[in-house]
Amino acid sequence: MKLSAALDVDVVALESADELTVLVELVAPEAPSANRPPTALQVVLDRSGSMSGAPLDGAKKALAGVVAQLDPHDVFGVVTFDDTAQVALPASTLMDKQRAADAIRAIETGGCTDLSSGYLRGLQEIRRAGESAGIRGGTVLVISDGHINSGIRDVDEFAGITAKAGSKGIVTSTMGYGRGYDETLLSAISRAGNGNHVFADNPDAAGAAIAGEVDGLLSKSAQAATLTVRYDQRVQELALFNDLPAHQIGDGEVMIELGDLYALEERKLLLRMKVGSIAALGLTELATLQLRYVETASLVEHTVSLPVVVNVVPGDEPAGRVPDPKVYSERLYQEGQQDKLEASRAYEAGDIDGGTRRLARSRQKLEYAMQEARPEDRAAIADELAMLDRFGISAGALDSVYASKAMRASYHRTNRKRGRRH
Repeated sequence: MKLSAALDVDVVALESADELTVLVELVAPEAPSANRPPTALQVVLDRSGSMSGAPLDGAKKALAGVVAQLDPHDVFGVVTFDDTAQVALPASTLMDKQRAADAIRAIETGGCTDLSSGYLRGLQEIRRAGESAGIRGGTVLVISDGHINSGIRDVDEFAGITAKAGSKGIVTSTMGYGRGYDETLLSAISRAGNGNHVFADNPDAAGAAIAGEVDGLLSKSAQAATLTVRYDQRVQELALFNDLPAHQIGDGEVMIELGDLYALEERKLLLRMKVGSIAALGLTELATLQLRYVETASLVEHTVSLPVVVNVVPGDEPAGRVPDPKVYSERLYQEGQQDKLEASRAYEAGDIDGGTRRLARSRQKLEYAMQEARPEDRAAIADELAMLDRFGISAGALDSVYASKAMRASYHRTNRKRGRRH
């Protein structure tokens, strides 16, 4: 795994408080050259009445494609849920793909929406089958089109369950299908579960989203990745721009959960450090970054460390310093992402005017980010600006439900999994 860090400014004034922004970039290892190790995927599929017809047929078609794509030694299972959970396909290795395809084809719609019963049953299945096949961890993919009306509905309680599963190596990803699901709940449980959250508005988009999740799973080269930041007592405050699970694990020590990474995946994280006065001139180490991960091919744990160092100079010397454009642009970009999240929340609550104002602020921040960005980074920001314009048009046409869900999924890609290519 490659790990690098850059400061917006790397000189600070003697005996003066300051604020620094740290851009952390990492690149996952290449895929193993030999045959990849077996993986485990457990699908938890909403089969409530609202999934009847094209939505369920599209999901079943996509899952049949997953079966064809997986290796016979991979573990795969499907649990469905309406007001109760049912094991449609017991999790096991795919030695009999026809049996798996037939089980998926036989799924029919039911009644209400109790996601928690389906998710908990799915966890049981992937743990049982994974242990039997000697597979460490795995992925649970939740597919739902509705607001939860039975079982666990509290966001924090549900997120606590997926976080606990994540601590055991089981990643939880979610796909919101159509325009009736609860984007707050689904995005929160994927965040806590170190997974991905995507929005699919129709069967074709759902098929593409499911296929993309499986592509990432099959090319996974690192798992259980964490970034621990150990910071000096002179760092009075440490904040993370990315909306990732972070835990204070000791005095001056924060651990950020990164989850799994696919081959050569790039990630960007942004930290803000408020620094108190430093009484000595010269190079000063303010923090140490420690990246830990398990290489998927060998299951060997690796550790990579990197110091964060500033140069303390006399008080008048930093007066003309110019922030690193790459780091400054990333900060503006992430501030724009936060405004986009607030716009999504406003649209979700039916506040179209408030959402439109926040969307305009997001666009302004991204325009500033574009001005500061390196030429090679401008195309991605231009794409993001065009997407914001489409969101604004959708919301202005009174389709704020679509805008809210599309923005929540976009926020996941551009903030939580910044740099992720799918």
